[in-house]
Parts: sequence; C-alpha cells; structure tokens
Amino acid sequence: MQPAVQINNCQPDQLVEQIRTACDWMEDVYASGRYVRIEVQRSWSKHNPTISGKVARPSALRWYLQRELYKLAKNGAEIELTISRPRTDLSSPDLLHKIDEANFDHTRKKVFLFGPERSELSIKRLEHYTGTRVEDFQRYILLTNYQMHMDAFRSLFPDSIGTAVRCVVPEPKLAIETVDQQAETPRTVQMPTLHHITPDNGGFTIINIGVGPSNAKNLTDHLAVLRPDAMLMVGHCAGVRNHQDIGDYVLASGYMRGDHVLDAALPKSVPISPSFLLNRYLAKELEERSLPFRYGVVHTTADRNWELAIERALVDLRASRSIAVDMESATVAANGFRYRIPSATLLCISDKPLHGKPKLPGKAQEFYNDTKAQHLRVACAAMDTARTEYPGGLPNSDLRAMDEPLVGGPD
Repeated sequence: MQPAVQINNCQPDQLVEQIRTACDWMEDVYASGRYVRIEVQRSWSKHNPTISGKVARPSALRWYLQRELYKLAKNGAEIELTISRPRTDLSSPDLLHKIDEANFDHTRKKVFLFGPERSELSIKRLEHYTGTRVEDFQRYILLTNYQMHMDAFRSLFPDSIGTAVRCVVPEPKLAIETVDQQAETPRTVQMPTLHHITPDNGGFTIINIGVGPSNAKNLTDHLAVLRPDAMLMVGHCAGVRNHQDIGDYVLASGYMRGDHVLDAALPKSVPISPSFLLNRYLAKELEERSLPFRYGVVHTTADRNWELAIERALVDLRASRSIAVDMESATVAANGFRYRIPSATLLCISDKPLHGKPKLPGKAQEFYNDTKAQHLRVACAAMDTARTEYPGGLPNSDLRAMDEPLVGGPD
C-alpha cells in the first residue's frame, strides 16, 4: 500500500480521477486498521496556510470528501493524504477522553469539525439506532416521530430501502443482506429509517426519531458527523392562536428553547433561526398548493403534558409570542446551528388545547389520515428545490464562525 497520496490541481477530468483514486486508497487504509491524515496547503492563506485532520470510515463520507477535496484542489490547494495512527478500540476506557467535547472549540481552524474517534462512535450509534448502513444515508434528511410519515415516504418512494435491511458482517467493511420485504418482518430498531438513494447520496433519508427533545439531540449529535446538506423536522404541534385551525401548517421564524437539553452546550442567549432558503422553499410549496400556514415562533418543550401546568406555560408562550408548541423543533435547530447544518421546521397543527380542542383518539386519527401524505409531499418538494438550485449544498455562511473548519460545506 502506498504510504501517501497527493492531490494537485490539474484538468477537471484528471482531478476527478485523482480524488476517486484517493478515496479508494483511504478506504483501504481504514480497512487495514488505520486512520488517514489529510494535510492541506493553502498558499493564499496568510495566517493558516497548513491545516490537517484525520478521517474515519471514509466510505461513509465519500460523497462529501469528493466534493470538498475537489473544491479545495480546484482553488489551488495542495493536498497530501498519509497513513495515520491505528484506529481506536471503541471499547477502550480512553475513548471518552478522546471524544470529550466539554472543552472542544467548534470554531477552531481545522480540516474536519470532528475527530476520527467521535466520528467512529457516532457512525456506530447511527447504525445501531437505525439498523442501516451509514453509507446509505442521503444528503437531505427528514426527521419525524410518526410511523405514518414513514409509510407515506415509502408510498412516495417505493424503491426506498432501510427497515428491511440487516447488518450481518462486522466492520471494517460492513456488508448487508437485503431482506425480502414481503417475506420477512423487518428488524425492529429504535429509530426506523428509510433511504431514497440517488447518485452521490443526493436523495432523501427519513428517520423516525421518536418523541421528545432528548431523542432529537441524540440523533442529530450523531447525524452531524455525516455532514448532511439539510435537515427538516416534519412534525405536529399544538396551535395556540385564535386564528389557527386543525390542519394549518406552521413555519418557524424562530424558536423558544423550553426543552433545555442543549443549555449547557449552547447558551440560551444565542439566537437560533431556521434556514431562510428552506423556509422560502417550504412557503412556496404551501402557497402553490393553497395550504394555510403561518410564520412564527415555535415553543419547544420537554413536557408532553405542558397543558397540565397551563399558567406556567402561558408565561413563556406570551413572552415569546409563540404560535405553536412542539417537542423537537428547537432541539433540532439548535444542534443544526452548533454543527453547521441548515435546518427548518414544517409542522402541522394537530390540536388546540387552549381552545377546547385537545388531542383525542377519534379526531386525531382522522387528522393523521387526512394529512400524512400531503405533509410529506410538501417537505420533499421543498427539499427537491433546494438540491436543484444548490446541487453543491445550501449556502451556510450564516452558520459559520470567524475561524471555521476548512471542510465545512458550501461557502
């Protein structure tokens, strides 16, 4: 095996082939039990001309590495890949010290946002929770907490894969056995996942994350290492305004972080807002379908029974001018901000407890049946517009810090 691989600017076709060969080499190095070190020389940078970082499971990030390395080399950067240290045993007691983010500066200049051990652990967790290979995750992520949205997704994309795929061969080269979906019951997993796969991972992935901000943080903490181009929370909410009806949609203009699960990692004083572009695409789809919606603050709570302490809840609802209450949106948005992933929220009002319309079995089921397919179509159409208008990824300059990781996505 070669000890090092060079990537230099050349003709576009030759550069693409260089990077393809380099990715093959990285995957071979990883399979042999080592990480790969990437060093980037940027002659145009006065303060940070040389930056390096290490990568784990390059097959999981192949689409991303190909895009970002091509962009760097095309701009004149000189890139060298070398064999680095042995892969860390995830059962080692030292692992937690290597991935501890308590004093980790996410804005420090480096090649990758995450170290290889953090990526390694998150990849394993994703495969455990979803029962699918990380190589199958697509660049546009839909998050839900309803099986009916999973069913609607499979109806929209009948060739999607996920819940009927079992991992049967361990690392380093993870193989899968595809199960006949009609003949065998899919494996039970904590977060069922479906992937509509297209070239260069440009399709859609939908994940049923379950209910609550803890689940939302858990999944997005690990999902971030795959560097998706966009995340969209597709959920239900309680409407709290007079001029809202069951079935109306809500687009978040901002978030009231009443969930508190990220307070230690991200000060509550930091303003969190959704991606302007994703909101614009969502609004366009809703308007073209003549579907009623409203922009406003979404209040995310960790208390599923917030209505039982209504006077306390009303203090926050009134102060924030919230128009809806849910249990995941602010958490997803806050982690999207932390990890530089454009995100937005598409909620549908399922109940209005302040107006004598609590969520009850008969009416709730009727509402679910009426809205599930429509909800997914709007979400997927908006994401499709995003990938069409920005095939290289949505601009994320509003999420980037002053000293940002080099391989951080589109400028």
